[in-house]
Amino acid sequence: MNSSTQQPSDSSARHFIGLMSGTSLDGVDAVLMCQADTSSPRMRVVGHHFIAMPYGLRQEFLALQSPQDNELHRSQIASQALVEVYTAAIVGLLQKTGIDPAQIAAIGAHGQTIRHQPSSGYSLQLNAPHALVEATGITVISDFRQRDIAAGGQGAPLVPVFHASVFNAPRQKGGCIIANIGGMANLTYLPPPGSEARVIGFDCGPGNVLMDAWVEAHTGERFDRNGQFAANGKKNEALLNQLLTHEFFAQKPPKSCGREQFNLEWIQAQAAPFKLSPEDVQATLLAFTARTLADAVRNYCGPAVELLVCGGGAHNPQLMQALTEELPNLQVDTTARYDMDPNIIEAAAFAWLAQRTLDGLPGNLSAVTGSAGPRILGNITPA
Repeated sequence: MNSSTQQPSDSSARHFIGLMSGTSLDGVDAVLMCQADTSSPRMRVVGHHFIAMPYGLRQEFLALQSPQDNELHRSQIASQALVEVYTAAIVGLLQKTGIDPAQIAAIGAHGQTIRHQPSSGYSLQLNAPHALVEATGITVISDFRQRDIAAGGQGAPLVPVFHASVFNAPRQKGGCIIANIGGMANLTYLPPPGSEARVIGFDCGPGNVLMDAWVEAHTGERFDRNGQFAANGKKNEALLNQLLTHEFFAQKPPKSCGREQFNLEWIQAQAAPFKLSPEDVQATLLAFTARTLADAVRNYCGPAVELLVCGGGAHNPQLMQALTEELPNLQVDTTARYDMDPNIIEAAAFAWLAQRTLDGLPGNLSAVTGSAGPRILGNITPA
Protein backbone atom coordinates (compact mmCIF):
# COMPACT_ATOMS: atom_id res chain seq x y z
CA MET A 1 0.00 0.00 0.00
CA ASN A 2 2.53 2.57 -1.01
CA SER A 3 1.05 6.05 -1.00
CA SER A 4 0.80 7.92 -4.29
CA THR A 5 0.10 11.56 -4.93
CA GLN A 6 -1.06 10.98 -8.50
CA GLN A 7 -4.73 11.61 -9.14
CA PRO A 8 -6.37 8.72 -11.02
CA SER A 9 -7.34 9.63 -14.56
CA ASP A 10 -10.61 7.70 -14.43
CA SER A 11 -13.20 10.32 -13.53
CA SER A 12 -15.66 7.58 -12.59
CA ALA A 13 -13.44 6.36 -9.75
CA ARG A 14 -14.73 6.76 -6.22
CA HIS A 15 -12.59 7.91 -3.32
CA PHE A 16 -13.00 7.17 0.37
CA ILE A 17 -11.17 8.46 3.43
CA GLY A 18 -10.56 6.34 6.50
CA LEU A 19 -9.83 7.96 9.87
CA MET A 20 -8.43 6.02 12.81
CA SER A 21 -7.23 7.00 16.25
CA GLY A 22 -6.50 3.81 18.13
CA THR A 23 -6.11 2.65 21.70
CA SER A 24 -2.54 3.91 21.79
CA LEU A 25 -3.83 7.50 21.42
CA ASP A 26 -0.72 8.53 19.52
CA GLY A 27 -2.63 10.40 16.84
CA VAL A 28 -4.95 10.27 13.84
CA ASP A 29 -4.18 8.43 10.62
CA ALA A 30 -6.07 9.61 7.54
CA VAL A 31 -5.90 7.38 4.46
CA LEU A 32 -7.33 8.10 1.01
CA MET A 33 -8.38 5.08 -1.04
CA CYS A 34 -9.63 4.79 -4.60
CA GLN A 35 -12.13 2.32 -5.97
CA ALA A 36 -11.44 2.42 -9.70
CA ASP A 37 -14.13 -0.09 -10.67
CA THR A 38 -17.45 0.08 -8.87
CA SER A 39 -18.16 -3.53 -9.84
CA SER A 40 -15.18 -4.66 -7.74
CA PRO A 41 -14.52 -4.12 -4.03
CA ARG A 42 -10.78 -3.79 -4.64
CA MET A 43 -9.31 -0.44 -3.66
CA ARG A 44 -5.86 1.09 -3.73
CA VAL A 45 -4.22 3.56 -1.40
CA VAL A 46 -3.72 7.03 -2.86
CA GLY A 47 -2.22 8.80 0.15
CA HIS A 48 -1.74 9.01 3.91
CA HIS A 49 -1.48 11.83 6.44
CA PHE A 50 -0.82 11.61 10.18
CA ILE A 51 -1.45 14.17 12.92
CA ALA A 52 -0.25 13.62 16.47
CA MET A 53 -2.93 13.68 19.16
CA PRO A 54 -2.82 17.01 21.03
CA TYR A 55 -1.51 16.44 24.55
CA GLY A 56 -4.53 17.86 26.36
CA LEU A 57 -7.01 15.86 24.28
CA ARG A 58 -4.99 12.69 24.78
CA GLN A 59 -5.04 13.20 28.56
CA GLU A 60 -8.78 13.79 28.47
CA PHE A 61 -9.41 10.60 26.50
CA LEU A 62 -7.26 8.68 28.99
CA ALA A 63 -9.24 10.16 31.88
CA LEU A 64 -12.56 9.31 30.23
CA GLN A 65 -11.63 5.62 30.15
CA SER A 66 -12.98 5.50 33.70
CA PRO A 67 -15.90 7.29 35.42
CA GLN A 68 -15.33 11.03 35.83
CA ASP A 69 -17.16 14.02 37.22
CA ASN A 70 -19.33 15.67 34.56
CA GLU A 71 -18.20 13.02 32.07
CA LEU A 72 -21.17 13.36 29.72
CA HIS A 73 -20.39 17.01 29.09
CA ARG A 74 -16.65 16.35 28.93
CA SER A 75 -17.11 13.52 26.42
CA GLN A 76 -19.07 15.78 24.09
CA ILE A 77 -16.44 18.51 24.27
CA ALA A 78 -13.72 15.94 23.61
CA SER A 79 -15.70 14.59 20.62
CA GLN A 80 -15.82 18.05 19.08
CA ALA A 81 -12.09 18.54 19.71
CA LEU A 82 -11.41 15.21 17.99
CA VAL A 83 -13.35 16.39 14.93
CA GLU A 84 -11.04 19.41 14.74
CA VAL A 85 -8.09 16.99 14.55
CA TYR A 86 -9.95 14.85 12.01
CA THR A 87 -10.63 17.92 9.87
CA ALA A 88 -6.99 19.00 9.96
CA ALA A 89 -5.93 15.49 8.98
CA ILE A 90 -8.34 15.48 6.04
CA VAL A 91 -7.16 18.90 4.86
CA GLY A 92 -3.55 17.72 4.98
CA LEU A 93 -4.42 14.51 3.16
CA LEU A 94 -6.25 16.27 0.34
CA GLN A 95 -3.46 18.78 -0.05
CA LYS A 96 -0.93 15.95 -0.37
CA THR A 97 -2.94 14.03 -2.92
CA GLY A 98 -4.41 16.87 -4.94
CA ILE A 99 -7.90 15.40 -4.70
CA ASP A 100 -10.89 17.74 -4.61
CA PRO A 101 -13.27 17.17 -1.65
CA ALA A 102 -16.12 16.81 -4.17
CA GLN A 103 -14.50 13.56 -5.34
CA ILE A 104 -14.78 11.92 -1.91
CA ALA A 105 -17.77 9.60 -1.70
CA ALA A 106 -17.58 9.18 2.09
CA ILE A 107 -15.39 9.38 5.17
CA GLY A 108 -15.18 6.36 7.45
CA ALA A 109 -14.58 7.93 10.87
CA HIS A 110 -14.03 5.34 13.57
CA GLY A 111 -13.99 7.71 16.55
CA GLN A 112 -12.07 7.26 19.79
CA THR A 113 -12.98 4.22 21.86
CA ILE A 114 -13.37 5.00 25.56
CA ARG A 115 -15.45 1.97 26.56
CA HIS A 116 -15.61 -1.45 24.93
CA GLN A 117 -18.18 -3.55 26.78
CA PRO A 118 -19.75 -6.02 24.33
CA SER A 119 -20.86 -8.23 27.23
CA SER A 120 -23.02 -5.29 28.33
CA GLY A 121 -24.23 -4.66 24.79
CA TYR A 122 -22.19 -1.64 23.74
CA SER A 123 -18.92 -0.21 22.48
CA LEU A 124 -18.57 3.56 22.81
CA GLN A 125 -16.51 5.61 20.37
CA LEU A 126 -16.46 9.36 20.96
CA ASN A 127 -17.16 11.18 17.72
CA ALA A 128 -19.20 14.04 16.30
CA PRO A 129 -20.10 12.95 12.76
CA HIS A 130 -22.56 15.78 12.16
CA ALA A 131 -19.88 18.31 13.01
CA LEU A 132 -17.45 16.51 10.69
CA VAL A 133 -19.97 16.68 7.83
CA GLU A 134 -20.42 20.40 8.43
CA ALA A 135 -16.65 20.94 8.53
CA THR A 136 -15.90 18.98 5.35
CA GLY A 137 -19.08 18.89 3.28
CA ILE A 138 -18.52 15.12 2.86
CA THR A 139 -20.79 12.23 3.89
CA VAL A 140 -19.55 10.59 7.09
CA ILE A 141 -20.00 6.98 8.18
CA SER A 142 -19.43 6.26 11.86
CA ASP A 143 -20.36 3.94 14.77
CA PHE A 144 -19.19 0.79 13.00
CA ARG A 145 -19.18 -1.60 15.95
CA GLN A 146 -22.62 -1.31 17.49
CA ARG A 147 -24.62 -3.23 14.85
CA ASP A 148 -22.37 -6.27 15.19
CA ILE A 149 -22.76 -6.15 18.98
CA ALA A 150 -26.54 -5.87 18.64
CA ALA A 151 -26.37 -9.07 16.55
CA GLY A 152 -24.62 -10.88 19.39
CA GLY A 153 -21.03 -10.21 18.32
CA GLN A 154 -18.02 -8.62 19.96
CA GLY A 155 -17.98 -5.66 17.58
CA ALA A 156 -14.27 -6.39 17.19
CA PRO A 157 -11.99 -6.98 15.52
CA LEU A 158 -13.36 -5.56 12.28
CA VAL A 159 -10.15 -5.47 10.25
CA PRO A 160 -9.91 -9.24 9.45
CA VAL A 161 -12.45 -8.96 6.61
CA PHE A 162 -10.29 -6.19 5.14
CA HIS A 163 -7.15 -8.28 5.63
CA ALA A 164 -8.78 -11.09 3.67
CA SER A 165 -9.64 -8.67 0.88
CA VAL A 166 -6.16 -7.19 0.44
CA PHE A 167 -3.78 -9.99 1.41
CA ASN A 168 -5.27 -13.05 -0.26
CA ALA A 169 -3.95 -12.20 -3.73
CA PRO A 170 -0.29 -11.24 -3.14
CA ARG A 171 0.71 -13.51 -0.25
CA GLN A 172 2.48 -16.84 -0.30
CA LYS A 173 0.48 -19.97 -1.05
CA GLY A 174 0.57 -21.27 2.50
CA GLY A 175 -1.55 -20.01 5.37
CA CYS A 176 -0.86 -16.46 6.55
CA ILE A 177 -1.38 -14.73 9.89
CA ILE A 178 -1.77 -10.95 10.13
CA ALA A 179 -0.89 -9.53 13.55
CA ASN A 180 -2.18 -6.00 14.09
CA ILE A 181 -0.22 -4.73 17.10
CA GLY A 182 -1.63 -1.38 18.12
CA GLY A 183 -2.69 -0.57 21.66
CA MET A 184 -4.27 -4.01 21.71
CA ALA A 185 -3.21 -6.90 19.50
CA ASN A 186 -5.43 -8.89 17.18
CA LEU A 187 -4.83 -11.74 14.78
CA THR A 188 -6.30 -12.66 11.43
CA TYR A 189 -5.74 -16.17 10.10
CA LEU A 190 -5.98 -16.55 6.32
CA PRO A 191 -6.10 -20.24 5.38
CA PRO A 192 -4.07 -21.55 2.45
CA PRO A 193 -5.73 -20.92 -0.93
CA GLY A 194 -8.16 -23.72 -1.72
CA SER A 195 -8.58 -24.68 1.92
CA GLU A 196 -12.06 -25.19 3.30
CA ALA A 197 -11.01 -23.56 6.57
CA ARG A 198 -12.58 -20.21 7.43
CA VAL A 199 -10.90 -16.88 7.99
CA ILE A 200 -10.76 -16.29 11.72
CA GLY A 201 -9.76 -13.28 13.77
CA PHE A 202 -9.82 -12.16 17.39
CA ASP A 203 -8.15 -9.92 19.93
CA CYS A 204 -5.31 -11.85 21.55
CA GLY A 205 -4.33 -9.43 24.33
CA PRO A 206 -2.35 -6.25 24.90
CA GLY A 207 -0.19 -4.95 22.10
CA ASN A 208 1.65 -1.76 23.00
CA VAL A 209 -0.78 -0.41 25.58
CA LEU A 210 1.02 -1.66 28.69
CA MET A 211 4.51 -0.94 27.37
CA ASP A 212 3.45 2.58 26.37
CA ALA A 213 1.81 3.30 29.71
CA TRP A 214 4.76 1.94 31.70
CA VAL A 215 7.47 3.78 29.78
CA GLU A 216 5.49 7.03 29.93
CA ALA A 217 5.05 6.69 33.69
CA HIS A 218 8.81 6.20 34.18
CA THR A 219 10.41 8.34 31.47
CA GLY A 220 7.72 10.73 30.21
CA GLU A 221 8.07 9.33 26.69
CA ARG A 222 4.83 8.22 25.00
CA PHE A 223 6.32 4.97 23.73
CA ASP A 224 9.48 2.88 23.96
CA ARG A 225 11.33 3.97 20.83
CA ASN A 226 12.92 0.94 19.14
CA GLY A 227 12.27 -1.03 22.32
CA GLN A 228 15.40 0.41 23.95
CA PHE A 229 13.91 0.78 27.45
CA ALA A 230 12.96 -2.91 27.34
CA ALA A 231 16.37 -3.81 25.90
CA ASN A 232 18.00 -2.27 29.00
CA GLY A 233 16.11 -4.68 31.23
CA LYS A 234 15.69 -8.41 31.67
CA LYS A 235 12.38 -10.22 31.60
CA ASN A 236 11.26 -11.75 34.87
CA GLU A 237 9.75 -15.19 34.40
CA ALA A 238 7.83 -15.09 37.68
CA LEU A 239 6.10 -11.83 36.78
CA LEU A 240 5.49 -13.06 33.23
CA ASN A 241 3.82 -16.21 34.55
CA GLN A 242 1.70 -14.10 36.89
CA LEU A 243 0.53 -11.88 34.01
CA LEU A 244 -0.39 -14.94 31.97
CA THR A 245 -2.98 -15.94 34.60
CA HIS A 246 -5.27 -13.08 33.49
CA GLU A 247 -8.69 -14.57 32.80
CA PHE A 248 -8.81 -13.15 29.28
CA PHE A 249 -6.31 -15.73 28.03
CA ALA A 250 -8.47 -18.64 29.14
CA GLN A 251 -11.35 -17.41 26.98
CA LYS A 252 -11.77 -18.88 23.51
CA PRO A 253 -12.45 -16.78 20.41
CA PRO A 254 -14.44 -14.85 19.41
CA LYS A 255 -13.18 -12.41 22.00
CA SER A 256 -12.06 -8.80 22.29
CA CYS A 257 -10.34 -6.67 24.87
CA GLY A 258 -9.47 -3.07 25.74
CA ARG A 259 -8.14 -0.79 28.44
CA GLU A 260 -10.85 -2.17 30.71
CA GLN A 261 -8.70 -5.29 31.12
CA PHE A 262 -5.19 -4.04 30.43
CA ASN A 263 -4.13 -0.68 31.86
CA LEU A 264 -1.43 1.03 33.92
CA GLU A 265 -3.19 0.46 37.23
CA TRP A 266 -3.40 -3.27 36.53
CA ILE A 267 0.27 -3.65 35.68
CA GLN A 268 1.33 -1.52 38.65
CA ALA A 269 -0.61 -3.81 40.98
CA GLN A 270 0.77 -6.95 39.30
CA ALA A 271 4.40 -5.76 39.33
CA ALA A 272 4.51 -4.23 42.83
CA PRO A 273 5.20 -7.48 44.79
CA PHE A 274 8.20 -8.31 42.57
CA LYS A 275 10.11 -5.07 43.30
CA LEU A 276 11.76 -5.00 39.88
CA SER A 277 13.49 -2.15 38.11
CA PRO A 278 11.30 -0.24 35.63
CA GLU A 279 13.46 -1.61 32.80
CA ASP A 280 12.94 -5.21 33.93
CA VAL A 281 9.18 -4.68 34.05
CA GLN A 282 9.30 -3.19 30.55
CA ALA A 283 11.26 -6.19 29.26
CA THR A 284 8.67 -8.47 30.86
CA LEU A 285 5.79 -6.55 29.30
CA LEU A 286 7.39 -6.91 25.88
CA ALA A 287 7.76 -10.64 26.47
CA PHE A 288 4.13 -10.72 27.65
CA THR A 289 2.87 -9.24 24.36
CA ALA A 290 5.01 -11.63 22.32
CA ARG A 291 4.06 -14.71 24.38
CA THR A 292 0.31 -14.08 24.39
CA LEU A 293 0.30 -13.41 20.65
CA ALA A 294 2.35 -16.54 19.99
CA ASP A 295 0.13 -18.63 22.27
CA ALA A 296 -2.91 -17.43 20.33
CA VAL A 297 -1.23 -18.45 17.07
CA ARG A 298 -0.38 -21.88 18.46
CA ASN A 299 -3.79 -22.49 20.02
CA TYR A 300 -6.19 -21.16 17.40
CA CYS A 301 -4.56 -20.61 14.00
CA GLY A 302 -4.21 -23.33 11.40
CA PRO A 303 -1.19 -24.16 9.22
CA ALA A 304 0.72 -21.06 8.16
CA VAL A 305 4.07 -20.10 6.69
CA GLU A 306 4.27 -16.43 7.66
CA LEU A 307 3.29 -13.89 10.29
CA LEU A 308 2.90 -10.33 8.98
CA VAL A 309 2.90 -7.53 11.55
CA CYS A 310 1.22 -4.14 11.16
CA GLY A 311 0.51 -1.32 13.58
CA GLY A 312 2.99 0.37 15.88
CA GLY A 313 4.46 -2.95 16.99
CA ALA A 314 5.98 -3.38 13.54
CA HIS A 315 8.47 -0.62 14.42
CA ASN A 316 9.73 -2.22 17.63
CA PRO A 317 12.73 -4.40 16.66
CA GLN A 318 12.87 -5.94 20.14
CA LEU A 319 9.26 -7.07 19.83
CA MET A 320 9.78 -8.36 16.29
CA GLN A 321 12.77 -10.37 17.50
CA ALA A 322 10.76 -11.78 20.41
CA LEU A 323 8.03 -12.89 18.00
CA THR A 324 10.63 -14.52 15.76
CA GLU A 325 11.97 -16.47 18.74
CA GLU A 326 8.49 -17.45 19.93
CA LEU A 327 7.41 -18.64 16.46
CA PRO A 328 10.53 -20.17 14.86
CA ASN A 329 8.50 -22.08 12.25
CA LEU A 330 7.00 -18.91 10.78
CA GLN A 331 8.60 -16.24 8.65
CA VAL A 332 8.03 -13.11 10.75
CA ASP A 333 7.95 -9.86 8.80
CA THR A 334 5.87 -6.71 8.44
CA THR A 335 3.10 -6.15 5.92
CA ALA A 336 5.55 -3.98 3.97
CA ARG A 337 6.71 -7.31 2.54
CA TYR A 338 3.65 -7.09 0.29
CA ASP A 339 3.93 -3.36 -0.35
CA MET A 340 1.41 -2.57 2.39
CA ASP A 341 2.52 0.14 4.80
CA PRO A 342 2.07 -1.24 8.34
CA ASN A 343 1.22 2.25 9.64
CA ILE A 344 -1.98 2.75 7.67
CA ILE A 345 -3.77 -0.57 7.41
CA GLU A 346 -6.33 0.07 10.13
CA ALA A 347 -7.28 3.51 8.77
CA ALA A 348 -7.42 2.02 5.27
CA ALA A 349 -9.78 -0.63 6.63
CA PHE A 350 -12.27 2.04 7.69
CA ALA A 351 -12.17 3.63 4.26
CA TRP A 352 -12.95 0.18 2.85
CA LEU A 353 -15.69 -0.38 5.44
CA ALA A 354 -17.19 3.00 4.55
CA GLN A 355 -17.46 1.86 0.94
CA ARG A 356 -19.16 -1.35 2.08
CA THR A 357 -21.67 0.57 4.19
CA LEU A 358 -22.44 3.10 1.47
CA ASP A 359 -23.09 0.27 -1.00
CA GLY A 360 -25.28 -1.69 1.42
CA LEU A 361 -22.79 -4.53 1.85
CA PRO A 362 -21.91 -6.34 5.10
CA GLY A 363 -18.68 -5.33 6.81
CA ASN A 364 -18.26 -8.03 9.44
CA LEU A 365 -17.30 -11.69 9.54
CA SER A 366 -19.49 -13.60 11.97
CA ALA A 367 -16.78 -16.25 12.39
CA VAL A 368 -14.55 -13.47 13.71
CA THR A 369 -16.89 -11.42 15.89
CA GLY A 370 -19.39 -14.10 16.89
CA SER A 371 -22.40 -12.19 15.54
CA ALA A 372 -25.52 -13.94 14.29
CA GLY A 373 -24.53 -13.25 10.68
CA PRO A 374 -23.33 -10.66 8.16
CA ARG A 375 -24.46 -7.14 8.94
CA ILE A 376 -24.20 -3.71 7.28
CA LEU A 377 -22.18 -1.67 9.74
CA GLY A 378 -22.22 1.99 10.65
CA ASN A 379 -24.48 5.03 10.57
CA ILE A 380 -24.54 7.30 7.54
CA THR A 381 -24.62 11.08 8.06
CA PRO A 382 -25.24 12.54 4.60
CA ALA A 383 -23.50 15.67 3.38
